[in-house]
Amino acid sequence: MNKQPEITDKTRQTFINVFCDLYSQKPIEKISIQEIANQSGYNRSTFYQYFTDIYELLDCVEEHVLKSINEEMAGREFSTHTFQDALQCLENAEEISVLKALLGDYGSVHFVERLKREIPFERLIVDFPTNDVLAPYIIEFYISTLISMFRLWIRNSKDLSSEELVKLVDSLFANGITPYHIFGTVNPRRSDSNKK
Repeated sequence: MNKQPEITDKTRQTFINVFCDLYSQKPIEKISIQEIANQSGYNRSTFYQYFTDIYELLDCVEEHVLKSINEEMAGREFSTHTFQDALQCLENAEEISVLKALLGDYGSVHFVERLKREIPFERLIVDFPTNDVLAPYIIEFYISTLISMFRLWIRNSKDLSSEELVKLVDSLFANGITPYHIFGTVNPRRSDSNKK
């Protein structure tokens, strides 16, 4: 009897994991409850004990990620290295496979907008004048850039170390793209190593 809640949590998590795996490969409209049930090793009726439909499952996953990121941000003292703080909050909040699904090629623009709206990323901008008429535009640019870079990094299977990504983003915010030459004629990673 004591194991029942553990079994229930495990079953629910299995459905979530299978859904996220499928959602990272194809649009939600192409995912069926039968497919989720089959790959989870359960039948459709078991799925319906946990979720009314796929969209409720998606909402559950999104809510959990947003809650985790909010908790991570609330429990942290931010340094002056703001992008690194944001990156760690996103990275620590949830398994990368879930974020890869939600922020991947088939992920919803709706989730990205919820992420920008519900997570207080503006806390990461130190000493920012919030009464300035330009403030919402600057915050939008900052947050959208951070999320886009993070999405690309996840899609590219973290081909840069987190330190390299932080350094690149800091450099882009400070200096723009000019030092990198738009068409890749200069490889900043190679030129940095040549300076040593």
